[in-house]
Amino acid sequence: MPATLTYLFDPLCGWCYGAAPALAVLAARPDVTLRLLPTGLFAGAGARPMSAEFAAFAWSNDQRIAQLTGQVFSDAYRTRVLTDSDQPFDSGPATFALTAVALTTPEEELTALKAIQSARYVDGRAITLPETLANILRSLDLDAAADVFLTQGGDLLNAVDQRIGEGQRLLNQLRAQGVPTLARTEAGQAPQQIPSALLFGPRADMEAFLITP
Repeated sequence: MPATLTYLFDPLCGWCYGAAPALAVLAARPDVTLRLLPTGLFAGAGARPMSAEFAAFAWSNDQRIAQLTGQVFSDAYRTRVLTDSDQPFDSGPATFALTAVALTTPEEELTALKAIQSARYVDGRAITLPETLANILRSLDLDAAADVFLTQGGDLLNAVDQRIGEGQRLLNQLRAQGVPTLARTEAGQAPQQIPSALLFGPRADMEAFLITP
């Protein structure tokens, strides 16, 4: 039976990066409609300075994610990103960039998210910088999204507020503990949270659970 799924995430969430392979599997299925919805977890009031203490905590957590998922957290990320105290731990810019993609080429948002995550965790690039994010979008031929992102017009501001608000409401409705959270969101039915552990386990288990009513 076809499934409509909503993925609640934050672009600076390491566990969300760890779930990327599972998301790619779901997105490739013709019987799944996958919608991305940022929650603003590490934006605004959730942003923080990149201190040595927080960097050590992040790297320790990243190693757990790498062991569980096989995702790469490179030395470039550790030495360039986690030691850059000039750049805050702030997912606001990446959330704006992804929302610009959602406004202009929504079918490419997952591709853009993957590229932004890879730029940070593999290439060690500062995805808190607008010019970095715009260059990532242009490298994907998402020039219209890059232009919308850099302009920061009212439509983009309203869309970011709407998406984050909707994401937070859904998290509260599900009584979810955080992100990543995946939910079945069929029209006319109460949303059903999918166990997050399925995003990090065998693909067959995940798909069997999601596609079975």
